[in-house]
Order: sequence, then structure tokens, then C-alpha cells
Amino acid sequence: MKTKSVKAFGSESNVADLKQMNINRREVTTKDVEIDILFCGVCHSDLHFARNDWGMTQYPVVPGHEIVGRVTQVGAGVSKYKVGDLVAVGCLVDSCQTCDNCKADLEQYCPEWVGTYGGYDKHLDTTTHGGYSETIVVDEKFVLRVPENLDQAGIAPVLCAGITTWSPLRHWKVGKDSKVAVVGLGGLGHMAIKLAHALGAHVSLFSRSNNKIADAKALGADEVIISTDEAQMEKAMGRFDLIIDTVPYAHDLNPYVGTLNTSGTLVVVGYLGPLDPMLVTVPLIMGRKSVAGSLIGGIAETQELLDFCGKHNITSDIEVIKIQDINKAYERMLKSDVKYRFVIDMKSLKN
Repeated sequence: MKTKSVKAFGSESNVADLKQMNINRREVTTKDVEIDILFCGVCHSDLHFARNDWGMTQYPVVPGHEIVGRVTQVGAGVSKYKVGDLVAVGCLVDSCQTCDNCKADLEQYCPEWVGTYGGYDKHLDTTTHGGYSETIVVDEKFVLRVPENLDQAGIAPVLCAGITTWSPLRHWKVGKDSKVAVVGLGGLGHMAIKLAHALGAHVSLFSRSNNKIADAKALGADEVIISTDEAQMEKAMGRFDLIIDTVPYAHDLNPYVGTLNTSGTLVVVGYLGPLDPMLVTVPLIMGRKSVAGSLIGGIAETQELLDFCGKHNITSDIEVIKIQDINKAYERMLKSDVKYRFVIDMKSLKN
């Protein structure tokens, strides 16, 4: 297959800084869309993958799965997009398209789903490379349309942080009569508050300190519950239909389970790994409560989210950086020193 070389930023080992390199992109096939990347969000997953924290990285790796850009070329069989369209690519660039999950628009649960980076590129027989690059070529089925009224940089993190919180909000049918709580006010948490508020829910934030109150309310939270305050936690018992837990490290879920109402659900979207301490099952059994997990969303659900954001003018709160500052951004991200997502202006790679 014919390829062309494009500039990118990536890492060659788990201890190496990201640096400029060249990668190959395939020439467009019949159903492909070529995209000139304008902005790419920076996700915690990018950092974990670059540093092989999950033990699965193949090098070199080019991260980035929150991609916004303009269509520059389409294959002869493409019907959904034309040159000049504002589009996006999220965490997925392929799936089997035949399993039950794919048929149900749940490509994120397909056993053969292909990540935007670190997956298997069946066209080039290598690993896929992500959005820290000049361009990307993707099958039109995995390309998303971006409403033109939205800020192009601000919409980028919606492709991961946004859909990760939107999917459980939709699955558990959150609406104007719902009582939703969010644990953690970061990239995921701030999007959960914005989206739940726009759906009409009463939204609460669980925080360990008072210094998040003003920010949470500015984002759309109706109240902030200080989780280290026993009186406030006692008052919150049995209140919530859904809790979205966005904390990315091991922590105690048990205090939050008690604040669910009968048949309520706590859904974990931020942490991968064993629970510590273990989950106490008594309140689950006594109240038919659930602890669940959720992973991004399918293509149809992500398009639904983008359309919803266009209607309600919702974007992420971001700090725009140059690609040359990505290693500093990773270090700041580890310290939670950003409100609330970094987004790379990809002109910095092209200049």
C-alpha cells in the first residue's frame, strides 16, 4: 500500500521524552477520509501509554485520541464527508463491524476494536498512530461531524473526557428529575457536571476540600458535598440515582455507595485496577445498589454528544499549548496542574 511521511511527536521508549519524528500514513482508500489535524487534546491515557504504565505499549508510540481537523481528501466511495468539513476522531478508528456489540452501536466493547493509537493497523501491518501528528487517515465510519459553532480547541477533549461521562449519563437515562453526583473535579469530572446540568439533572460534586466549591458551581453544580465532613456525608445518605466516579487512582468507594438511593448506581469511569479497600456488599444488598463500570462510547453515541454540545454550546475548559511543550504538560498533568485539559495547537508542529 502506498504511504506518505508526515511529521509527528512521539516516544521511542518508556523513559524517553516525546520528540518530533516522522511516521507513515496510508494513502486514502475507497472509504477513507484524510484529515488535517488542527487541535488534539491531551489525555491521561496518552501519558500512561507513552510511559508503558499498562505494560502493552509498542514503540515508537504517537499518542492522541481527541482529534479535531478539516477534511483534505476523501476516497471515491465516501458519502458522509467532503473536503473542508470540520470533523473529529475519538478513541476508535476501527472495529469488526459484525459482532453483537458493533451491531448495537457499541463499538467500544467490540473484542476487536482498534484504538486510534496503540492498536493494530490492518492496512500497514503495524501499530496505529494518534493525533500528535499533521494528518490522519480514517475510515468514514469512524469519523465524526463537529458543529461549526463550537470552539475547535475546546471541543477536542469531548472526544474522550466528554464521551466517557456522557455514555453513563445516557445509559442510566439521566434527565430533569435525576439526582446525579460526581466524584473528582478534573478533566472527566468537569465534563460530567456540565453535561448532567445540561440534561436537567440536580448535580452535586463530592470534594475533599472547600476550594472546589466556586469552580464546581460555575460549571453547573447545584451543591458541593465535602466528603471529609461526616455530617455532610450523613445528610447525603440515600440521595443519588447515579454517581459518576472520575478519580483515576485507587480510593475508597464505600462512603459513596451509601449515598445512593434504592436501585442507584455508582459507575467508575476513571480508575483501572483492583479496589483498595475492598467493596463492602452490605449496602448493595440492602438497597439493590450497584457498582458498575463504563468505557467511552460508540460512534453513534459520540455523534449524539457532539450534536448535543453544539445545541447547548458546551466545550471543555482548556489550556492550549504548543506540541513542543508536551513533556512539560505531562509533568503538570501528573500534578493536576491544569483546568481542566491541555489541548495542542497543531500549527506548532507544522511551523
